[in-house]
Amino acid sequence: MTVDTASPAHRSGSIKRFFERFPFLPALIILIVLLVLNGIYQPRSVSMIGITSLVKTYLALMLLAVAQTYVVYAGDIDLSVGAILSLVNVVVITLMQQWGGGALPIFGAMAAGLAVGLACGVVNGIVVAAFRLQAIVATFATSIFFTGLALYVMPVAGTPAPTAFWRTYGGSLFQVPFVFYVVAVLAALLFALTRTRLVTHLLSVGDDAPAAFQTGLPVTAIRIKGYALCGLFSALAAFCVTGDTASGDPLVGGKMTLFSVAAAVLGGSALSGGFGTVVGSVVGALIIGLINSLVYFIGTPSEWQNLVQGLAILLALMIGVLVGRMARR
Repeated sequence: MTVDTASPAHRSGSIKRFFERFPFLPALIILIVLLVLNGIYQPRSVSMIGITSLVKTYLALMLLAVAQTYVVYAGDIDLSVGAILSLVNVVVITLMQQWGGGALPIFGAMAAGLAVGLACGVVNGIVVAAFRLQAIVATFATSIFFTGLALYVMPVAGTPAPTAFWRTYGGSLFQVPFVFYVVAVLAALLFALTRTRLVTHLLSVGDDAPAAFQTGLPVTAIRIKGYALCGLFSALAAFCVTGDTASGDPLVGGKMTLFSVAAAVLGGSALSGGFGTVVGSVVGALIIGLINSLVYFIGTPSEWQNLVQGLAILLALMIGVLVGRMARR
């Protein structure tokens, strides 16, 4: 006969450490429940075709949630990610139209799009970190500025993307959907970034900025780098939107900003900084996608869909946050 000598306090501490290491577990449970519910109401939604469609549609939001997470790590926030996405979208489409639809012009336009995203991120970082303006106010202002630039570049939505671009994004390679190759590259990139000092420094700044400064960390430069990384991932999200919609739209990222914040929180990131994971943010983005699909599958009238979606996302946020808090006590 064996006796369990582990005290309740020890078991509680073990659970707390487990959830601190994997803060996205509550979100993962919600994701599984939503997958089951989607499968019940629409069995084809959990087939290979359905999963591929889900990933293809919400890959941009996944990347935008990742972008948001890197600034949230440091206790900041970026309300301009949707505007950066829109700006990169119209810049890329415009350049592709001017340069042609061949492989070299497409890659050149994408490189220019990454440069635009990086520049927008650096501008945000300088305004917030160097000039010490409140992040929520400063990035709201820059979002208006970036949206104005996007409207200047393309006043009217609808300019088509080159056929080669959107067919590649929505196509297959060796019988495997192209978006899964993108997800694999994204996973490798995120894994590599977790091993960098930048991520560790961002978390340190978010946990206690004065203490990080006293240890010699360049807090301002670290926060600027976080915003620069956010701008780059926003540009990558723009590529996915461009491939999915096959057109340019200067307002396409409008609703996605707050969704990216919600996805990061759903995934276990703390808006106060110092705690979170990009894996959780990706899971949070998928949760939002599955909620939107479920609302449609259960036959919600169109005039009620936004209300039901908002309530469902709020409920998921409450459950995830409460479970996470209880587990970490």
